[in-house]
Amino acid sequence: MKDRIEVVVGDITQMQVDAIVNAANTSLLGGGGVDGAIHRAAGPELKEECRKLGGCPTGEAKITRGYRLPCRWVIHAVGPVWHGGTQGEEELLASCYRRALELAEEHGVRSIAFPAISTGAYRFPKDRAARIAVREIRCFLEAHPTIEKVFLVAFDEEMRGFYEKALEDEGLLRAKNDRDT
Repeated sequence: MKDRIEVVVGDITQMQVDAIVNAANTSLLGGGGVDGAIHRAAGPELKEECRKLGGCPTGEAKITRGYRLPCRWVIHAVGPVWHGGTQGEEELLASCYRRALELAEEHGVRSIAFPAISTGAYRFPKDRAARIAVREIRCFLEAHPTIEKVFLVAFDEEMRGFYEKALEDEGLLRAKNDRDT
């Protein structure tokens, strides 16, 4: 399991994987942050396909082609806006990770990259978001061997630290000397 989840700092639009996950809004028509970057990199065809999907509720996910991205698929996962944790935000975030992974498996994805869903403009606490992401991915991978590699793409070193702490707490972080070999 430790070799199946990896944290990287980088640009998710450059990931060489079967699918990337977009931290989408409910319209699926693009926005700021990761969402805007993915739409720009994929080209106008992505927005056209998304327009036909009719949006997506919070906690759910939908899949499109990757177009000009180096991946075959984009999975648009709609995370919650943080309202202090009183409106089911943690379960909604967990649900969008599960749905994204289910769609990935249904489409034969073997490698997938996730951004830190809801941690930007939606203000979800980064440490909580990292714990939820790691827990949901671990649970899914334990039951579904078809997905071989999951990348957690951090946008900065701070987020990398939250992911690594969450992996360590789950017993999934390889020792530093193991990573260097």
